[in-house]
Amino acid sequence: MLSQPSLYVTGEILLGILVGVAAVYDIRYRRIPNWLVLAGIVAGFAWNALSSGGPGFGRAAAGLGLGFILYFPLYLIRGRRAGDVKLLAAVGSIVGPGNCFWVFLLTAILGGAIALVVIMIHKRTGHTFFNVGWIVRDLLRFKAPYKSSEELDVTTDKGLRVPHAAMMAVGAGAFILIAQYGVVI
Repeated sequence: MLSQPSLYVTGEILLGILVGVAAVYDIRYRRIPNWLVLAGIVAGFAWNALSSGGPGFGRAAAGLGLGFILYFPLYLIRGRRAGDVKLLAAVGSIVGPGNCFWVFLLTAILGGAIALVVIMIHKRTGHTFFNVGWIVRDLLRFKAPYKSSEELDVTTDKGLRVPHAAMMAVGAGAFILIAQYGVVI
C-alpha cells in the first residue's frame, strides 16, 4: 500500500507544479496566465489553511504579500512583468514568507548565473555590463531606466530576454532540493 506524502512534501509538490507549468508557458508564450497564478494562490491558501488552520491562512497571506512586495518595485521600473510579480506572490502563498524569501534569493542567484551564461553565448557581455551601468546611473538619478533605453524595458522585444518563470522554476527547484535535506526552515 502506498503511504500518504507528508504535508511538507505536499507543499513542495504544489510549488513544483505551479512553477513548472509557469515556466513552460513563459518559455512558449512569453507570458504567465492569470488562471495559473490564481490557481496557485487558491491552492496555497487552501493547503496552508488545511494543514495549520488559522495560522496557516495567515502564513499564506504573509507569503503572498512578501512575494508581491519583493517584485513590485521591479515592475514599476519595468524590470519585471506583472506575471512575474503575481507568480512570486502565488509562490509565497504556498511556502509562506520566510521560504518565499529563500525562493526569491535562490532565483536571483541561480537565474543570474544562467543569465550570465546566456549573455556569454550570445556574445553580449560587454553590452550587458554597459546596460547595468546605465541602469545604476538612472536609478541613482531616480529615473526609470526604461525611459532612457527601450532595450531596458521588459515589455519590449528590443533586448535579450530570459523567461523569468523558468528562472523561478530553477530557484524553486533548488529550494525543494535544499528543503529535502532539512537546510531551509
